[in-house]
Amino acid sequence: MKYINLTTLLILASLTGCASQGSLENIRIDVDSSKSRLFSIERDIAAIREESKVSVNTVEKDFKADVFAVRKMSADIQATIDNTKNEMQTLSGKLDDTMLAVKKPAEDLARYREDADKRIIALEERILKQQAVIDTLTKNIAELTKAEKAEENSPDALYLKGLDSLKAGNLVTSREQFAKFLEHNSKHELAANAHYWIGETYYSEKNYEQAILSYQELIKNYPDKDKVTAAMLKQAMAFNEIKDSRSAKFILKKLVEGFPKSEEAKRAKTMLKDIK
Repeated sequence: MKYINLTTLLILASLTGCASQGSLENIRIDVDSSKSRLFSIERDIAAIREESKVSVNTVEKDFKADVFAVRKMSADIQATIDNTKNEMQTLSGKLDDTMLAVKKPAEDLARYREDADKRIIALEERILKQQAVIDTLTKNIAELTKAEKAEENSPDALYLKGLDSLKAGNLVTSREQFAKFLEHNSKHELAANAHYWIGETYYSEKNYEQAILSYQELIKNYPDKDKVTAAMLKQAMAFNEIKDSRSAKFILKKLVEGFPKSEEAKRAKTMLKDIK
C-alpha cells in the first residue's frame, strides 16, 4: 500500500504542475475512486486471506483427521495381521501335531509292512525248503516204488511168490508164477527147482501125467542139479499111481544106480521091494 500511495502522490505532483484547476478536481475524483477501488481490493484480499485461512485450517483439520483415520486403519490392519500371524502359528502348530499324528501310524504301518515282508520271505524260504524235502521224498518214494516193482518182477521175487502160493495151497497160482519165472529165466540157478515145484502142483492135483512131464523137463535139461534125484523119485511115484509099474521100476533102478548115496536112492530101494 505504501508503494501505491507514493505512486499516487507522484502522479498528483506531476499533474499539479501541468494541469489546471478543473483538471485537478477530476484528478481528485479519480484518486478518490482509485482509493475506493484500492480499499475494496484490500478488503477482498483480506476476505480471501481469511477465507483461505479458514480453508487451510479446514483442510489441515480434515488432513489431520484423515491421517488419524489412516493411522487407525493401519493400526487395525497391523492388529489384523498380528492376529492372522498368531492364527497361522496356531494352525501351523496344529498342522505339525497332525503331521506327527499321521506320520506315526504311517511309520507303524511301514514297520508292520517291513516285518510282514520279512515273515513272508522267511515263510517262503521254509516252504521252499519243505518243498525240496517233499521233492526228495517223492523222488525217493518213486525210486523205491520203481525198485519194488522191479523187485516184484525180479527172478527171485517171482520164484518166491510161486513158492509162497504153493505153501498156501494155491496150486494154480503157484504154477502160473513158476511158469512166468521160467519164461524169462530158463537158465537161472533156480530154474530146475521151478520145474520140480510145477510137477508138485500137478502131483497134488493128482494130474500125474502132467507131473511126470514136468519132472522130465528137470531131469532132461538140468541133469547136474540137486533136484534131479527128487524129481526121479516123484516121477516113479507118479508112474506107480497111474499103474505103470514097469516105468516106475525103471526110474527107481536108474535112480539107485546113478545116485546110490542119495536119500532118494534109499527110498527108491524100499519102493522097488513094494512094487510088484
